[in-house]
Amino acid sequence: MAVFLNNQFLENEHASLNIMDLSIQRGYAAFDYLRTVNGKPLFLENHLDRFYTSAEAMRLPLSKTKEELTEIINELIKKSGLSQAGIRLILTGGYSPDAYSLAEPNLLITCNPQTLPSVADFEKGISIITYEYQRDLPQVKNTNYMMAVWLQSIIKEKRADDVLYFKDNVLTEFPRANLFIVTKENVLVTPAENILLGVTRKKLIEISNDFIIVQEGNISKDELYEAKEVFMCSTTKRILPIIKADGIEISDGHPGEITRELYARFLSLES
Repeated sequence: MAVFLNNQFLENEHASLNIMDLSIQRGYAAFDYLRTVNGKPLFLENHLDRFYTSAEAMRLPLSKTKEELTEIINELIKKSGLSQAGIRLILTGGYSPDAYSLAEPNLLITCNPQTLPSVADFEKGISIITYEYQRDLPQVKNTNYMMAVWLQSIIKEKRADDVLYFKDNVLTEFPRANLFIVTKENVLVTPAENILLGVTRKKLIEISNDFIIVQEGNISKDELYEAKEVFMCSTTKRILPIIKADGIEISDGHPGEITRELYARFLSLES
């Protein structure tokens, strides 16, 4: 499978980074992830905007323009021959002389097969637990997933599928997804602070305004448990209903009406 590293296309097995790169030494790198539909990148402009925003926030200069990145991504898709793929853009901290100082970033772009949740997965829904934690630089999409990886064994012990972070009883986000709830008053609410602003989250807000009131604001753990409907959303998950949180059943254990409507509307954006 072909990859792009700095200024050249290489086969995956021939692409490498020096061990002094800050992405290896300190886990310091910005990234973004998008997927393709029928060989075309989905919401590419939104993802590139966020990639540039993350890179700037991490003080990592990007040497490529958005037009150049678009050409590289399209060429990678063409070389892969994949209709449904995941594109990962990584901008590292560079080859640091002291394993601490920033250096010239390395740009790595990969293209690999992507599997999405099925309709059956949507109907089944997922179970989650909550955990108190706040990501560093939450507005930045970076490669630091230490807590999320560390929590995997606890998630399995609780027989759950994912973990939802909170801080001081205010819910924020999942490690790789955003949160939405539907209140008893039929208001769609999503956290607005200390989160990564997801591209799927943005699209759902846009397509829901004409049939339900949408609010961006704080959500407490009690409001989660008492919600009429709850779901997560992301590039790789689309929309997945949450039918149990910390052992408490939500929406009678089934995807709710609003969640179903948004799921159908989001799928139409892909066609």
